[in-house]
Amino acid sequence: MNPTDITPVILTYNEEANIAHTLQPLTWAQKVIVLDSGSTDQTKALCRSFPNVLWHQRSFDTHACQWNAALDLAPTTWVLTLDADYLLSPALMREIFSLDPNPVVDGFYIPFIYQINGHSLQQSLLPPRLALFKKSKGNYVQDGHTQDLQLHGTHGTLTQPLFHNDRKPFSRWWASQLRYAEQEVEKLHSTPTTSLSLQDRLRRLIFLAPPPFCFTPLSINAAFSTVGPA
Repeated sequence: MNPTDITPVILTYNEEANIAHTLQPLTWAQKVIVLDSGSTDQTKALCRSFPNVLWHQRSFDTHACQWNAALDLAPTTWVLTLDADYLLSPALMREIFSLDPNPVVDGFYIPFIYQINGHSLQQSLLPPRLALFKKSKGNYVQDGHTQDLQLHGTHGTLTQPLFHNDRKPFSRWWASQLRYAEQEVEKLHSTPTTSLSLQDRLRRLIFLAPPPFCFTPLSINAAFSTVGPA
């Protein structure tokens, strides 16, 4: 796949601790779309220090709306959607660039590995993430505190992983988890039972549910993963 056919797309909000690390491996891209939600730190200055970054701002409403607005800004057929604390390894970039210029599929799932201070967690419960796809074939829908990408087509899976290495302070992470928990509660109470997944139905019966169903994948990783060599 030709690098000129891919636009990395990133959402930001006060990501000065992470964004430069995420942008550094993206110098191959002709354009990187950054859609910011109103950062008050040095995120904007750091982004604009990279000549291939196109900086945009939009008032935040939902994650799904923000992602869909960012996709609309991408000028290429393919997009690579990244959180501001994701890292692309050279091995993953080589794998992407070795793909057929006209893949028979419309998107690719990419394995996902958490890191702490550059060290990978030995295990993770999160599945691969659909991050590389044709812009015309994907759109986001809101699901509780987060968003789901709907791919209107076929997909493949890459072998090399994305790395998640958040450098923001623990207090910021904890505040986010509390906010996410409130949004998840609202989702469970406002969604008809017939429209909920099995896991979400069990979460509505917390006292009957086994522990793995009472936590989000993020909290499970934080609680049970161990740090190993990078």
